[in-house]
Amino acid sequence: MASKRTDISTPIGRVRPAVDALPAYKPGKTAEQAARQQSISDVVKLTSNENPYPPPAVVVEAAAQACRGSNLYCDHSATELREALAQRLGLAISQVTVGSGSAALLYQLVKAFVDPGDEVISPWISFEAYPIAVQLMAGNLVRVPLNTNHAFDLNAVAEAVTPRTKLVLLANPNNPTGTAVTTSALARFVESIPADVLVLVDEAYREFADSALGDPITDLLPRFDNVGIVRTFSKAYGLAGLRVGYMMAHQQVIAAVNKCAVPFSVSSAAQAAALAALSNDAAAEVHQQVAAITAERSRMVSALAANGWDIPEPQGNFLWLALGDRSSEVCRGLEQRGVVIRPFPGVGIRVTVGTPAQNDRFLKALTDTAAIQP
Repeated sequence: MASKRTDISTPIGRVRPAVDALPAYKPGKTAEQAARQQSISDVVKLTSNENPYPPPAVVVEAAAQACRGSNLYCDHSATELREALAQRLGLAISQVTVGSGSAALLYQLVKAFVDPGDEVISPWISFEAYPIAVQLMAGNLVRVPLNTNHAFDLNAVAEAVTPRTKLVLLANPNNPTGTAVTTSALARFVESIPADVLVLVDEAYREFADSALGDPITDLLPRFDNVGIVRTFSKAYGLAGLRVGYMMAHQQVIAAVNKCAVPFSVSSAAQAAALAALSNDAAAEVHQQVAAITAERSRMVSALAANGWDIPEPQGNFLWLALGDRSSEVCRGLEQRGVVIRPFPGVGIRVTVGTPAQNDRFLKALTDTAAIQP
């Protein structure tokens, strides 16, 4: 029998090289973490693009009721939820799947289609989970710079496609810059690349975007078998802590994605909450919350513009300040004043739109930090 190892410098097991080299996903700092680090007690968290309001009471009650049966496994296929989504979206149920958040569905898609050495293209900077998901499968993420307006350069993305390209990941609206492109622009892009390259339109922030941008479900899915769309209940519906996302694509793509799902990954409580969130009983309150957030977003942009800031037109529930090398300095200055935001060192900072009081805290903290100037 082998003896227990005591030398912690000796590797245990044989980790895959692709996993060993992975960067760890870094979630937004919590208010509690910032409070300890800055030795202050009153901290506002504007880091994670969360809905600042709790879900409607009918949603909470549905989740609580489902928990009473949590001794039993949930429906692995989330059939009732998928049926409700398919009916709402005008799709066949075979075109819809559900996962534990849109990020989980992204991972499933990459697992299903990317072999070692394959290329995945994304405009950059974008969602930080993209390179992790691709590297996990020993793929290569090809980063295409954003244009000078912090938005996608779809012509450059198309030019980056090679015979090794399997996927294109387009966060629309883009996280963290908040910019978005129209479905007509996306259609021209898809027409310009090979039909065997899958294009994922990641719409985690769709509900906050201008409807004039178009709807890829009606504008793209009927035309292109190689387009998929992923959305979430985490943001507009306020279910970030329950983890429910959904994907729409050709039934063959959905079948492959489903094969890569962790069994029973979307809990009974999450499924029940998502169903309730889609109901007429919750619709008015969800709409009111989205309207309140987008109104606050406009107010914040106006206040910042009046002070000389140039903010890219935001289409999510957050703002982007392209501060470059000053990003870390700005982050520290805001934290010292009790406002936690999401820094992207060397590039910029992302600020979640919170409640009016939280947003006022951010605006004042930005003004009060002498080192920060537009």
